[in-house]
Amino acid sequence: MTRVLPALPKPTQNSPDPLREPALYLNRELSQLDFNFRVLAQALDEGVPLLERLRFLCISCTNLDEFFEIRAATVRHAQDFGLPPAPDGMSSQAILDAIHDRAANLVEQQYHCWNHVLRPALKAAGIGVLGRNSWNARQKRWLRAYFRNEIMPVLSPLGLDPAHPFPKILNKSLNIVVVLEGTDAFGRSGHLAIVRAPRSLPRIIRLPKSLSDDGQDFVFLSSVLSYFVGELFPGMEVKGAYQFRVTRNSELVVDEDEVENLALALRDELVDRGYRPAVRLEIAEDCPKPIIRTLLHNFELSENAVYRIDGPVNLNRVVQVYDMVQRPELKYPAFVPRTLHDSDSIFGIVAHGDVLLHHPFDAFTAVLDLIRQAAVDPQVLAIKQTLYRTGKDSAIVEALILAAHNGKDVTVVVELMARFDEEANLGLADRLQEAGVQVVYGVVGFKTHAKMLLVVRREGRKLRRYVHMGTGNYHSGTARAYTDLGLITADPEIGNDVHMLFQQLSGLTAKVKLRRLLQSPFTLHAGILQRIERETRHARAGRPARIIAKMNALNEPQVIRALYTASQAGVRIDLIVRGACTLRPGVAGVSDNIRVRSVIGRFLEHSRVYWFANDGAPETYCASADWLERNLLRRVETCFPILDPKLIERIEHEVLQNYLDDNLNAWELRADGCYHKLRPEPGQPPHSAQMALLGTL
Repeated sequence: MTRVLPALPKPTQNSPDPLREPALYLNRELSQLDFNFRVLAQALDEGVPLLERLRFLCISCTNLDEFFEIRAATVRHAQDFGLPPAPDGMSSQAILDAIHDRAANLVEQQYHCWNHVLRPALKAAGIGVLGRNSWNARQKRWLRAYFRNEIMPVLSPLGLDPAHPFPKILNKSLNIVVVLEGTDAFGRSGHLAIVRAPRSLPRIIRLPKSLSDDGQDFVFLSSVLSYFVGELFPGMEVKGAYQFRVTRNSELVVDEDEVENLALALRDELVDRGYRPAVRLEIAEDCPKPIIRTLLHNFELSENAVYRIDGPVNLNRVVQVYDMVQRPELKYPAFVPRTLHDSDSIFGIVAHGDVLLHHPFDAFTAVLDLIRQAAVDPQVLAIKQTLYRTGKDSAIVEALILAAHNGKDVTVVVELMARFDEEANLGLADRLQEAGVQVVYGVVGFKTHAKMLLVVRREGRKLRRYVHMGTGNYHSGTARAYTDLGLITADPEIGNDVHMLFQQLSGLTAKVKLRRLLQSPFTLHAGILQRIERETRHARAGRPARIIAKMNALNEPQVIRALYTASQAGVRIDLIVRGACTLRPGVAGVSDNIRVRSVIGRFLEHSRVYWFANDGAPETYCASADWLERNLLRRVETCFPILDPKLIERIEHEVLQNYLDDNLNAWELRADGCYHKLRPEPGQPPHSAQMALLGTL
């Protein structure tokens, strides 16, 4: 993707702080949108298996939905309340205008990818996703019967008139606006009607094999609704049927300082989440302008919230085809992750040295084994754990319940405000409490995003603490799809630090002094700044200085200014930032020693690693936190050191240098704010970091 940006102004010498110049910062929302262009590029890469390309397309669509639900909605909120501009200096209106232009470009590319690249490629592979114009007579007969028997009985079309005002439209639901002509049984003239597709209906319909010419054929529910919608209005003539979808603000607003029971308040808020203010309208490309104006008026949206769609408005639903089609040759090959020795006790293994887990290349079973063995071990007295996202039917939750049943003292910190998992976490908290687990909802006003597990075990006359800390959630599913790092250790100081953190979360203790860990919102932000400034001092003194950091996103202004200062002092800085990055690299005299790259591959890059050269005595940290304002200043996060020299070397090799050598899946951020896909230089061997790690299994 290329775009023309205005020339970058040079910071003025008269400015009290030249490093605050807006020109030195990229816009977070636009940078987040750019990430989805990189995801979409995977769908266009012919080197990726075909069904995986389909999955990447759907991920880019789902990501865009969430972008509007959260990021665009946040900008609209800032506009409504007159909040000051971000460090990049753009006003809220300017950001919204730029979002529309950039998102419209992304949507156009997504549907071009679907209509002209992937759909034909799937058809050639014997997998048809058939549009209305391609149904043969036998398929139409079957689909008409399917409509009458399976779809029509659950539909409730609504004609719009003074007695039937515009209905509430659920967030991201599939709807058809129908233009009617004629008079109904009560003498009412037809004009417009709304047909809402209930969530109980499948969005992708598989045709019987007998109706497929050369393989497996599928049809979108939206196509069936649009084609047969006339049967819902006998005696009326359908002049047009246009699918649409509205996206709403999904940020929950709970004034935690004003409620006595956060769980009850959150339950009330969840009821209305699907009907909060609209932020985007997706509408069929051929929909007439008067109907669009009617929809915009109803949803209180302006023209820059409209996206005309050349295909199904819920394109992300085609991901169901990935699961419904069993064609291993069209998917990534399966792999078996490394495991610890099954015959060994996890406590015995960790007693001999720290264990580093690099998921998904290392199996998540080591974490499960730690909890399962703790649940049944008579020497284990207590288990404490944070849970942010766990997934359905979590083996971890079952082990915690078993531990409580076995008389262990079990405390779980459940983050109720985990975005889009709020309802699941409410149910999880109820279930744990019913089993006798002490459930804590975290800290009012600060999401508990830290990932930590503490097991207290009696060994002889002493109590020993075993700790797991990680960069990712305690979720078996994401442990197979995300790259994350985890540390299992019995280090006494780390164990004591984690113990004090749990006391802080469950009780009302004062700020604690930690020996090994850095913690948000207290010491992590300052700790990062101190280590960046230390590298700066080393560089100015002529000593070796370098910083390598891997994270999901970066936007905290003080950290960025500290990195700029370090670059000016000569510190070589490599940042591996998967998603949004508001730091502008490569600016002469400011950030010319900073490189930023994003790696997009088979697995979602999720690990957070901070590495500081420290004049030949490197420090390596892993963390639950990105270098975002929210993570460093408004959340409970943990950052833990890697102390074993062998594990430090492993991280340097596997997670840092390996990704800096990637020239197949890496994108480099340039000073103009554009990302460029890297390619092997002449004579340079191709290297994919993720594939290299899979090759070691």
